[in-house]
Amino acid sequence: MSEQKNPQVQPEQDLSQQAAVRRQKLADLKAAGADPFVITKFPQDAYSAELKAEFAELPAESETGKVVALAGRMMSKRIMGKASFAHLRDDRGDIQIFLKRDVMGDEAYAGFKKLDIGDIIGVKGEVFRTKMGELSVRVSELTLLSKSLLPLPEKFHGLQDKELRYRQRYVDLIMNPDVRRNFVVRSQFIKFMRRYLDDMNYIEVETPVLNTIAGGASARPFITHHNTLDIDMYMRIATELPLKRLIVGGMDRVYEIGRIFRNEGMDPKHNPEFTSVELYQAYADFHDMMDIAEGIISGAAKEILGTYEVEWMGEKIDLTPGWRRLTMVDAVKEYVGIDFGAITDDAEAVAAAKAVGVELADAAEKTWGNALYACFDQRVEEKLIQPTFITMYPVEVSPLTKRSPADPRLTERFELFICHSELANAYSELNDPIDQRDRFQKQVEQRERGDDETEMMDEDFLTAMEYGMPPTGGMGIGVDRAVMLLTGEDTIREVILFPTMKPLD
Repeated sequence: MSEQKNPQVQPEQDLSQQAAVRRQKLADLKAAGADPFVITKFPQDAYSAELKAEFAELPAESETGKVVALAGRMMSKRIMGKASFAHLRDDRGDIQIFLKRDVMGDEAYAGFKKLDIGDIIGVKGEVFRTKMGELSVRVSELTLLSKSLLPLPEKFHGLQDKELRYRQRYVDLIMNPDVRRNFVVRSQFIKFMRRYLDDMNYIEVETPVLNTIAGGASARPFITHHNTLDIDMYMRIATELPLKRLIVGGMDRVYEIGRIFRNEGMDPKHNPEFTSVELYQAYADFHDMMDIAEGIISGAAKEILGTYEVEWMGEKIDLTPGWRRLTMVDAVKEYVGIDFGAITDDAEAVAAAKAVGVELADAAEKTWGNALYACFDQRVEEKLIQPTFITMYPVEVSPLTKRSPADPRLTERFELFICHSELANAYSELNDPIDQRDRFQKQVEQRERGDDETEMMDEDFLTAMEYGMPPTGGMGIGVDRAVMLLTGEDTIREVILFPTMKPLD
């Protein structure tokens, strides 16, 4: 959708004059005992899309004999003396309505002529096809159900300013029906994912949004205050640690679809509040999680879109199952030319990274693992277009993940990348409470060096682990990014109904 300089914004004086006229019309209706806001319901029994499908083969100038009751917003009006045409937009599309004084009666027809575009109406009448071939409803009764007191944006340009579209999503949905598709796909994706996991005998659960410790991810939290307890609390940055507690408690397969809050930057891939699904399965590992991630995303594409082929951010993406699986060491060797598998010394690894222009973060220890990750993060991620699982992450950036038996510097972790965007993150979960405490301690030390996005020490979680946690596979999938992929949108704001916006002055 192209961005333009507010073509829909009319001079404030014109808007206020139109609003004043509409308010006067409402006052006149109330004075005449016809206040639309006292109406509580309308017997709607049909929708535009279903009628168009039912009578798709109806020839021009044909009657159906079917009488229906439709309700929706009037989007256009064309007065032609004793007869008029208008378009009604309901929950599923648009349909033309035909209004004739001889059919409706003088008073009702005069009332229709006073209506404004944007008013919400209910109509009853017979379905027919006009001489011009448009399926229509010949109105016999019309009821004003709600008066629109503000004029809609200018007809031919609609609402195109992106900033205003996100701030006034309600107007965006009125004027740009295609926007609705994104949120239909979003709903369908969540339904598919829920059914997929339910069919695998997972249990959907709910965990706290407010916590005394922000854990389960490396992110800066939002802080709030609980008045009764007189303590500061954190809005959750992940659902991981409560869900793992449930694994300890014997709930072997659990998942949660919910809102996550991170006090971080905003860009086309990030919104401060977003939706994720996290799932944990006892007696499984990260390989099982790869199979589930591939099954959910490819399966959803096939069911919702009818194809494995999608276009996203200018690239043609093939979601056909059988996605590439590549270790981080091999990825850096392939795309950067450094073989970290042949390097054992920390200083040598840091020097190799520096030689190709890769610098480690100031708060990061100068280790082999951090050098490997920096090379991947800065030089490889941007090159991953087709679905690729990057596996075996350094332990330094994976504080909740089980070490690799083959190389203790690495962990059994993967991230899924599609079109250089991360869509999923999964582990063979660390279940050694002694190792977990040591890693938490390193995160605390890194926080003390100035990194405020590292893990906090969670003593209760360590206590839970000390009771015994089975080998477990766990994963998080970003719902918003998955929907971006399925809808072809290049910004997260197009798939969140009410994205975070800075208030207007």
